[in-house]
Amino acid sequence: MGPVSRCSRGLTSVGARVGQRLLPRSSRGEAITEPRINDRIRVPEVRLVGPEGEQVGIVSIGEALRLAQDSELDLVEVAPMARPPVAKLMDYGKFKYEAAQKARESRRNQALTVIKEMRLRLKIDPHDYETKKGHVERFLKGGDKVKITVMFRGREQSRPEMGYRLLQRLAADVTELGVVESNPKQDGRNMVMVIAPHKNAQALQQQAQAAAQSAQAQAAAQSAKARAENDEKPEEQAPTA
Repeated sequence: MGPVSRCSRGLTSVGARVGQRLLPRSSRGEAITEPRINDRIRVPEVRLVGPEGEQVGIVSIGEALRLAQDSELDLVEVAPMARPPVAKLMDYGKFKYEAAQKARESRRNQALTVIKEMRLRLKIDPHDYETKKGHVERFLKGGDKVKITVMFRGREQSRPEMGYRLLQRLAADVTELGVVESNPKQDGRNMVMVIAPHKNAQALQQQAQAAAQSAQAQAAAQSAKARAENDEKPEEQAPTA
């Protein structure tokens, strides 16, 4: 009974896989994500897509490989689970290079994203508020996100609407530099909001700095020119008796 049951379960398991194409796996048992290309595509026919995305139709694998060779392109299996599988004519080396460039650029942008933090008390005095706001503006001008945290103490926890109004006030005061990315929400004894810089905030800051430097250079040049003109003027001689 036991061996027969095991055997039947084994046959059922094998039968469940009939008609399914299992993904190739590496020596570590991990699924290989690289698509099959050219003669590694072992199916009788494919639904072929041209290099510009045009639909060629269902063709034999031999015909698809011939078209790829004639076009000096690769035949890449892009949808292996479709029936029949979908393959596309493309320059696979160029495709991999561009994909790697995009991934590298995406990682670089993620690494440059910095979140600064600013803490406020619910009963903050005007001077401290202006100081904290100045720090937030400086962070946003530098292209950084800012996490604003309002801290509640004691009975202040029963007045969350006051923290909400404080955060909304700060967001309105810096609206020219940033936009609220995460609306105020309660987090234990704190209320948190995230402000992100406008996409062009850093570019505008760089342009302003360049304009200021240019204005300073022009002022220095005009001053030097004026001094040179004064040095070239002949000195007036006193009239003789």
